[in-house]
Formats: sequence, structure tokens, C-alpha cells
Amino acid sequence: MNILVLCTGNSARSILLEAILGQLDGISAFSAGSKPAGVVHPWALKTLAAHNIAPDAPASKSWDIFATSDAPEMDLVITVCGNAANEVCPVWPGAPIQVHWGVEDPAAAPVEAQEAAFETAFTILNKRAEAFAALPSKDRTRTNLSEIGNLS
Repeated sequence: MNILVLCTGNSARSILLEAILGQLDGISAFSAGSKPAGVVHPWALKTLAAHNIAPDAPASKSWDIFATSDAPEMDLVITVCGNAANEVCPVWPGAPIQVHWGVEDPAAAPVEAQEAAFETAFTILNKRAEAFAALPSKDRTRTNLSEIGNLS
């Protein structure tokens, strides 16, 4: 199953969830942004390392690369921030399920609070990824996946 995680800057939340989902069997996870920051936030990488998750070459990139004819076909597209949820997304090849799992932006927290903010974002996204993994494939519907986005 191919999953694309979207956020505006693709530097924090989407990077976290991409790495978390990438640990699951049978999942190929990707992330991108509508207005990529161009760099991955250092606390995203530190938070993943603290949880013994080694992301596979994380990079802040545009979602345009996943809307081309030679891009991997996505089964699921998850937005993790309010901005990306409200933006007009490209038409994804294969018409994947699209859901919103919004999380507060840890990169927007004051510098002295970012470590805790990234840990909070990680905890929420990890809980949602665990709920996703626990769903039998036949139950991975838009309704069930949207409900997972309410877990905190």
C-alpha cells in the first residue's frame, strides 16, 4: 500500500508520519508539501531518533512530484495540517482515498517549547498509525480512516 502524507511545509508533521508509517509491513510511505520549506526541521529528526526510527532519506519536497504520470500510484493521501486540508490538491493518479489527520504544528511552537511540541505531535501521529495498522484491510474505508484522525 502506498501512502502520501501532505503538509504545507513538509518539514515536520508529514516527515514524522511518513517515517512512522514507513515502519509498518506492506506500507510504502512518502511525504510532500504544497509549499515545501526545503529542509527537514531538526527536531523532527531528533524526535524520530529518540524513538529509534531511522527515516529513509527524509526531504522537504513539493507534492507536484507525486502528481506526475511516472510517480508511484497512491492508495491513501493523508493531510496532517489545516492548510493542506483546505488547499486544492492535485489530481492523484488512481484516485486514492483522501483523509485529514490534523495535528498542531510543532515547528510553530516557541523555540524553547519545540522539543515537547514535537514529542506531542509524534505521540498523536504514532497513535493514529497504530490504529491504522490495527484495521483489517477491508475496513480501511474513508469513514474509518477519517475517524482515526480524531484520535489524540
